[in-house]
Amino acid sequence: METNLSLVSLVIPDYDDAIAYYTEVFGFVLIEDTHISPGKRWVRVKPKGSGTTALLLAQAKNSKENSRIGNQTGGRVFLFLYTDDIMRESDMLKANGVEFARPLVSETWGKVIVLRDKYGNLWDLIQREED
Repeated sequence: METNLSLVSLVIPDYDDAIAYYTEVFGFVLIEDTHISPGKRWVRVKPKGSGTTALLLAQAKNSKENSRIGNQTGGRVFLFLYTDDIMRESDMLKANGVEFARPLVSETWGKVIVLRDKYGNLWDLIQREED
């Protein structure tokens, strides 16, 4: 039996704003936007060229969920993007207005830059050294 991680839920304040942000700024692809009921949608986005794992954009529906927007992990890096060209990706993200929370660092295993999305979530953009 094979098991794969398919979705990671990301609490956001508004579906349309988050779709526009992640597709226009991060360059992700909208792969599904299904209206389930009034005020509830099943929205999935993923990086271009990636496998099957996607983000499920989940609009906050109450004050408790709203309080978690941008801080689902208590201030730690939450999401990790791997790239084959960190400079190309970071240049594109900078040009699109993404905030860089920490500068590029070279480690023994590769390079990493910490990004902050418009909601406050921290992301590692990683280019691993070739084995």
